[in-house]
Amino acid sequence: IAAFVQDFSGSHRFVLDYLIEEVVHRQPDDVSAFLLHTCVLDQLTGGLCDALTGRSDGQQMLERLERENVFVVPLDDARHWYRYHHLFADALRAGLTAEHADRIGTLHAAASRWFAENGMLIEAVRQSSASGDDEHTAELVELTLADVRRRRQDHLLHEWLRALPDPVVRRRPLLAVLG
Repeated sequence: IAAFVQDFSGSHRFVLDYLIEEVVHRQPDDVSAFLLHTCVLDQLTGGLCDALTGRSDGQQMLERLERENVFVVPLDDARHWYRYHHLFADALRAGLTAEHADRIGTLHAAASRWFAENGMLIEAVRQSSASGDDEHTAELVELTLADVRRRRQDHLLHEWLRALPDPVVRRRPLLAVLG
């Protein structure tokens, strides 16, 4: 039993099947679409969800999901930031990959734009990297370079540079000096 519990995770086929079939697919279409569009996020807030869904009811939807006990966890007392339960997020991501794999990069790119517009450049870099847009990721790394250096987060900078293709880094003098 201990080994089973230790090996149990969101990738467990039965858990994924259950969560997708019994939770996601039983939701109204607008709710299941919201869940799939926002599952690429580690943290959710109304405006960010709106950026990914193209809707304007992100905050209301998050509050509704919390009220209806749909695996949403508030991260602050004001209930501005939420996250999906980890197993539920894994199931949603598996569902998104199975049903709309072609949209994943676009969703990460939209999240990156929202984070950048809201001054959260470190998260913008992470989302841009996940989108696969190396040029935009490099631009964001350059924008956040001074802040990352000031905070002595060189490990983060080196991680980003390793993730970028060498030709992209070499074309950018600021990054080439660091790489």
